[in-house]
Amino acid sequence: MAEDIAEPGERREYRMEELARLAGITVRTLRFYRERKLIPPPRREGRIAWYDDHHLARLRTITALLERGHTLNGIAELAEAFDHGRDVGELLGMEAPTEETPVRLTPEELADHFAGQVTPENLAAALDLGYLGVDGEEIVHISRRLLDVSSALVREGIPLAEVLRTGAEVRVHADALADLFATLILRHAPEEAVHRLRPLARSVVDAELSLAMDRRLGRRTD
Repeated sequence: MAEDIAEPGERREYRMEELARLAGITVRTLRFYRERKLIPPPRREGRIAWYDDHHLARLRTITALLERGHTLNGIAELAEAFDHGRDVGELLGMEAPTEETPVRLTPEELADHFAGQVTPENLAAALDLGYLGVDGEEIVHISRRLLDVSSALVREGIPLAEVLRTGAEVRVHADALADLFATLILRHAPEEAVHRLRPLARSVVDAELSLAMDRRLGRRTD
């Protein structure tokens, strides 16, 4: 992640003053966040409270979410859900049947997928999209396929911020396509047929996208 966070395999701990400095906030703000339970409790050694890289990552994410217009109350609700046992599927909005496989990652493993680009801003964008959730000390990505494709695009030199921005635009079109096919199927078949026929809808979209890419690339080479 950022340069202040330990390298994979290491585990750094910080006193309150150092953590606040690294997170770019005041000690008073840190105490306020702790009282609001926006961050997990520190490890205590006598009268000394020790914080680690998970606290630092959470604080940086809070800052990014605030900058994007989220309220402290909303962030507090997310933090409570993350830390107190809501089902991962519920956190990610996946109570309904899905063909996607969630992936559990440590913060270090996530950083390895997107070396140098797991910034607070990108984390906040991924949380907004629903790509990421947090379950205890683990991060949960909503889809193995999306994780693999996103990391492959980044390895090809496309900035993660642009990948996420494009993902948000694709989401809008995908929702419209899903509505189109669900309406078509429900007009002519029982509701229980929607999940059985969804692979056909996916095949149509895949084929049309392939043809559209052919047309687009053909124009560029003319």
